Amino acid sequence: MSERHIHMAGSVVERHIIKGGQGGGRDVFEYALLRVVPRIERGECVNAGVLVYCRAKGYLGARTHLDEARLLALDPDADVTGIRAALGAVEGVCGGADTAGQAAGDDAGRRFRWLVAPRSTVVQPGPVHTGLTIDPAAETERLLNLLVR
Repeated sequence: MSERHIHMAGSVVERHIIKGGQGGGRDVFEYALLRVVPRIERGECVNAGVLVYCRAKGYLGARTHLDEARLLALDPDADVTGIRAALGAVEGVCGGADTAGQAAGDDAGRRFRWLVAPRSTVVQPGPVHTGLTIDPAAETERLLNLLVR
C-alpha cells in the first residue's frame, strides 16, 4: 500500500491507494440514495432508500424507508400510496423478481445502471458513490440507517 500526503491550510490529509489484492478481503461497491421529490419545481427531497451494487459478489440490493411525516411536511398532498409503490418497484427490480418486468432478465449491473439513471419523477436516484465492503447486504442496511432513517 502506498501513501501520499497532501498539505492543505496547515493540515495533513492522508490518502491511501489500495492495489489489487490488498483490500483486506473487501470488494468495491457502488451505492446511490433514493430520494423522494414530492414537488419537482421546489427541489426539496426526503431520502427514502439506498441502492447497493457489488459486481464482485454479484449483489444488487435496495432497502427503503419512507418517513411519512417528513414527506407530508414538504407536501401535505403527496401521494404516499403511489410513492410506496414506486419504492417497492425499485426493490423488485433489484431482486430481479418477475414483477421487475423486462428488467428481470438483465444482470445485476444492468439493473443497477438503469435504476440510477437520472429521471424527473417523484422517486429519483442520487449520485453514485463508491466504497469497500466485505458484506454488501450488511452495507445496504448500514447505509439505510446512516443516510435514511
